[in-house]
Amino acid sequence: MQRKLFWIVPLLLLTALILAACPAPPPMPAAPAPAAPSGAGASSTEISGELNVLCTPQVQWCEGMKAEFERANPAVTVNFVRMSSGESLTRLRNERENPQFDIWWGGPVDSFIAAKGEDLLEQYESPNAANILDQDLMLDADNYWAGIYVGSLGFATNENWLAENPGVEPPRSWADLLKPEFEGQLMVAHPSSSGTSYTALCTILQIQGEEAGWEYIQEYAGQVLQFTKSGSAPAKFVGQGEAAVSIVFSHDIVAEQEKGSPLILTFPEEGTGYEIGGMGIIAGAKNLANAKAWYDWALLPETQGLGPKYEAYQAPTVAGAEASRPELLEVNLIDYDFQWCGENKKEIVDKFTNEIANADALKE
Repeated sequence: MQRKLFWIVPLLLLTALILAACPAPPPMPAAPAPAAPSGAGASSTEISGELNVLCTPQVQWCEGMKAEFERANPAVTVNFVRMSSGESLTRLRNERENPQFDIWWGGPVDSFIAAKGEDLLEQYESPNAANILDQDLMLDADNYWAGIYVGSLGFATNENWLAENPGVEPPRSWADLLKPEFEGQLMVAHPSSSGTSYTALCTILQIQGEEAGWEYIQEYAGQVLQFTKSGSAPAKFVGQGEAAVSIVFSHDIVAEQEKGSPLILTFPEEGTGYEIGGMGIIAGAKNLANAKAWYDWALLPETQGLGPKYEAYQAPTVAGAEASRPELLEVNLIDYDFQWCGENKKEIVDKFTNEIANADALKE
C-alpha cells in the first residue's frame, strides 16, 4: 500500500475558503475582559521559571523556537540542548531516574513510540490536539506524543560531481544506490544516532521485506564513504563535494539548496519513507506546567508557520498552517508503519551496528 500526503495542502486551502465565506457575526456587548497573557493559546495561565527542551531538529530551528516562545512568555527562560534522535533516546534512558529535560521536541515519532514503550514520556491531552489534521496518524492514541511536522526522504546529488562524471544520472530508485559508479560515494547518518537514517532502514525493510531488505542494507552500507552523527549533515557535506550522494529528508536538502549548495533533489520512484516529527513531555519533568504550555503552543497554526523563518521546510500537521513546500509530499510515499518501526527500533539498530557497520568515528 502507498500513502499520499499531498491531501494536507488542499485540505488547508479548503478550510481557509470556508472560513472566508462565512460572514462575521455582529459584535456583542461585553464587559471589559482582562488582557490575555502574552502568547495566548500557549497556556491558560501565566507561566514563569525555566523550561528545558531536548531539541532534535536543526539548531537554527531550535534557536528560533526558543526565541519565539520566550517572546510569547517573557517570564520563562528556555534552555535547550540539540541532539539527534538516537542520541536523545539514549539520553532519556540514562536519565530516567533524574530527568534533566522537560519536553522533547522534534525527530521521527518512531523514537517517541519507543520512548513511550519504555515509560519515558508523560501522558498529556492538549486542548490544541484538536487542530491536528490526521488524528489517527499524527497523534498517539494514549496522548503520549503528538506530531508537529511531516517530511519525506530524498536523495541529494552534487551537480559538480555529475558534471565531472558524464553519463551518470542522479539516483531515482533505491536500487540505483548500489550502482558501481556510486561505490564509496554515498554519505548517510548512522541509525544509532540518527532518526533520518533509521527511517531509511525501516523504509527499505518495509519495501523489500526483512530477508531481502537486510541483504540490500549490507550492500548499501558497503557503498558508504562515511557515516555521520547527524541526519541532516550528509546534505551539507555532499554539497561541499565530500561525496556524490546523500540520503536525507528532503526539507534538509531544500535548506542546503536555499544556501546555494549545488544539489539536485530526487526521490526513489518505487516509494520513499517519511517522518512525522513528534514531541512529548518527559516523565518526571521538573517544569511540567511550562512543558504543557510549550506542547500547546507547538500545536498552534501560527507556531507551525514559523519553520521557514528558521530554514525549516517541513510540512505542518495542524489545520490553518500553510505548507511552505507542498511539492515535497507530492511524491510516492510508502504506507510507513510507524508502530512497527518504533517497537522494533532497538533490535534493528543493534543488528545494523553489530553486524553491518559500527558507530565508531562518526563524522560530526
